[in-house]
Amino acid sequence: MSYSIPATMVSPMLVIYLLDISASMANATNRTSRIEELNMGLKKTVIRMIHRSTKGASISPRYKIAMIAYNDKAFDLLNGVMTIKELTALGLPEFVPNGKTNTALAFELAEKLLEKELPEMTSCPPPLVCHITDGEYTGEDPEPIVNRIMNMAVPDGNVLVQNIFISDNIIKADVSDISHWSGISSVSELSNEYAKKLYAMSSKLPESYRRTINEMGFNLESNVRMMIPAIDSAILNLGFAMSGSTPFYSLK
Repeated sequence: MSYSIPATMVSPMLVIYLLDISASMANATNRTSRIEELNMGLKKTVIRMIHRSTKGASISPRYKIAMIAYNDKAFDLLNGVMTIKELTALGLPEFVPNGKTNTALAFELAEKLLEKELPEMTSCPPPLVCHITDGEYTGEDPEPIVNRIMNMAVPDGNVLVQNIFISDNIIKADVSDISHWSGISSVSELSNEYAKKLYAMSSKLPESYRRTINEMGFNLESNVRMMIPAIDSAILNLGFAMSGSTPFYSLK
């Protein structure tokens, strides 16, 4: 499987964001709260997608977006899928953290959405599910659902699952210079047990994605997992950049 089909208006890329809005997301980081870090990272990613999709004053629908927020329950924020142009007109939601962390419900909702969308995506890039969380699930184990999702496929490749873990003391390596960080290629690099769980629930980063990300000034190696230990805003920004890094043709 090549992961080589570019995101275009006739072959749009579907990205499903699963957003943990449980009470712990109100906890402070070095400069703000975890929920604000999520809000800022999501905004930057949508702006990047808009930039990739814009020629002159026209926004091409080369990205399709779904957003599922969850705590004790899972909420389909966009009532299905929107094009990046439609999302631009609507604007991004604001989140108020509360409740627990029922991660399985969010992935179940993503699975249902994929079952609906995949039959129409046979000539498109494989969809990507980007999960952002700060703590261990409180409901059922989501891993069996994630495994089913990662076994879904379009001709160009399997559905990708990415995990961004916003927390401290996750990784053993020094990542003070994110431009030289090589990524996570072994569970032994992680010091947090839930981070290791998320590693098992993360796809391998396709080579085409790796090249696109490294063109932004990063230095990820081959065969890393799509698991981001977001111990600061710089690594969080890398994680969000990864979610939209499918191959694309410039419109400029």
